[in-house]
Amino acid sequence: MLCVVFKSTRKADTYLYMPVDGDFEALPEGLQHLFSARQEAMRILVKADRKFARFSGAQLLEQLNEEGYYLQLPPAHDAVV
Repeated sequence: MLCVVFKSTRKADTYLYMPVDGDFEALPEGLQHLFSARQEAMRILVKADRKFARFSGAQLLEQLNEEGYYLQLPPAHDAVV
């Protein structure tokens, strides 16, 4: 599946993956607001066997097929005690 990845201009290290032919207007209102500038970071071909830093291609495809998008948030940082 060919995907477009948008970078949020409002929240650091936050990305939205969508099929190239996905409907941005069908996204929840909060996501539309978070990515309202629609700054395209890249386009990628997603295959089930492809590995990404935080998830697999199979996981990404499953989320895209179920929800129509995948939201990548920055990793949580553990507090130092």
